[in-house]
Amino acid sequence: MRTLKVALGARSYPIHIGDGLRRRADLILPLLKTPRAMIVSNETVAPLYLDDVVAALAAVGVDAGHIILPDGEAYKDWATLNRIFDGLMAARCERSTTLIALGGGVIGDMVGFAAATFQRGVPFIQLPTTLLAQVDSSVGGKTAINHPLGKNMIGAFHQPRLVLADIATLATLPARELSAGLAEVIKYGLIRDAAFFAWLEDNMARLVARDGDALAYAIECSCANKAEIVAADETEQGVRAILNLGHTFGHAIEAGMGYGEWLHGEAVAAGAMMAAELSRMRGWLTDADVARIEAIHRAAGLPVRGPALPIGQYLELMAHDKKVEGGRLRLVLLEGIGRAVIDGDSPRPSIEAAIRERIDA
Repeated sequence: MRTLKVALGARSYPIHIGDGLRRRADLILPLLKTPRAMIVSNETVAPLYLDDVVAALAAVGVDAGHIILPDGEAYKDWATLNRIFDGLMAARCERSTTLIALGGGVIGDMVGFAAATFQRGVPFIQLPTTLLAQVDSSVGGKTAINHPLGKNMIGAFHQPRLVLADIATLATLPARELSAGLAEVIKYGLIRDAAFFAWLEDNMARLVARDGDALAYAIECSCANKAEIVAADETEQGVRAILNLGHTFGHAIEAGMGYGEWLHGEAVAAGAMMAAELSRMRGWLTDADVARIEAIHRAAGLPVRGPALPIGQYLELMAHDKKVEGGRLRLVLLEGIGRAVIDGDSPRPSIEAAIRERIDA
């Protein structure tokens, strides 16, 4: 087991990475205020892993109930969030009851938001079962649901007490979901870790083949990068914004196509290519840099072009992004591989040209 720490003073917490951690109730027990927990999962993950977690907790004297939600980004909304609250109320959960998110990014985000707001805040634990959740969404305390006009527009910052990344759960992950997670892994190399990016270029085939050692290293490097950024800027007032490389373009793709049509990581990959094109237009990336960025996304099985939505629709949806400030769109661009910059000065014609260059004909 590898262990990292998100250093946030009194709210610091560990990230454990290893094989079989869903059965390690001994890592969970010391964090519970009472021997009671509520596990929230979905219809895909629960049949695979819920019994393991419940049994492990029962073995150490913890009574764990469960709430099962439908699976998919399309259900990351108020109606489904209310199903969590309904289950908590029906079970007479208290402020001391710990919620456990067992699933991917959608489950983690929704359980975190429920934990932030139920009785004005209860503790929660992340047990992510997808690569994307293990390397990104389970760490950092961003919780939210979607709005038809924008992704993750309604939410709160609420840090987990613990993240347990069980690499064994990646064995059941569909190939498309694995690739979607690799988009976030690649992001860390692009924004601040050129050495990691080079390692990914050399080892992408191992990651796609689910080599355990390679996955463990990639997850650890990704989490270490994110933990450092979150510790420096928990509520995204500055440097944390660089974690959104490709996301402003990508969120427009997700909303424009209908949530769930494109996986989040797929949209981020296409968005990263649009950001790379715009960075090249600004004179910050070379043709060779953009070729490397495209090649690594292709090797990961990810799209390098976005859907042919109207350019105006892209811009309209991007205007609803959380990173708009003073009416100006702020984009994460690259001054080089491993060097991200937050840019609010790109002219609209250049943004349009970058999108046009990277959408399907």
